[in-house]
Amino acid sequence: MVQVSLAEAKAHLSELVARAEAGEAIQISRRGKPIVQLTSLKPQREPIDLVAMRALTDSMPECPIESAVLAMRDKARY
Repeated sequence: MVQVSLAEAKAHLSELVARAEAGEAIQISRRGKPIVQLTSLKPQREPIDLVAMRALTDSMPECPIESAVLAMRDKARY
């Protein structure tokens, strides 16, 4: 983690933002004491395309999961 002074951060803000965006954590200090940390935000997840999800699941072959799960459950009981 890189630590820079507030004055240095003001002078090189664009560079520090680019470094933080690349994944580096940067602490900004005032009078030698860390006051803030500059990090990148996690990218927002894209919304799920429900039509594509439905098409995918509809194209999958039927699988007798329920009976398999019930058989495993009953086998474990006795």
